[in-house]
Amino acid sequence: MKKFQIFSIAIAMMTISTSVIAQNKTEKISVAGNCGMCKSNIEKAAVKAGASTAEWDSKEKLLTVKYNSSSTNTGKIEQAVAAAGYDTRGVKATEEAYNKLHACCQYERVATKDSTGR
Repeated sequence: MKKFQIFSIAIAMMTISTSVIAQNKTEKISVAGNCGMCKSNIEKAAVKAGASTAEWDSKEKLLTVKYNSSSTNTGKIEQAVAAAGYDTRGVKATEEAYNKLHACCQYERVATKDSTGR
């Protein structure tokens, strides 16, 4: 009986450690923006949406996020960034959110669909 309990505990520990490792993800998301203020707003929005870390590169226009996939995903992060006024590869900010950005943050927009399909 003790051998079975030890074996069961070992299997449970391997399963738990494997699932924890599999849940941590790193993604790069294209995000429009211009300046240091944009960087701060974009990173704050990503963290608020569940990213454990967020780093936006203003030259490459890429947001690198790390997150636990059991608590958030790139879709949620992109929605939060778009709600802050910044277009992402998958979600376009609403005109209202974009217009609330400071003048230096109002980047040149490309024609894409917003979250409502417009």
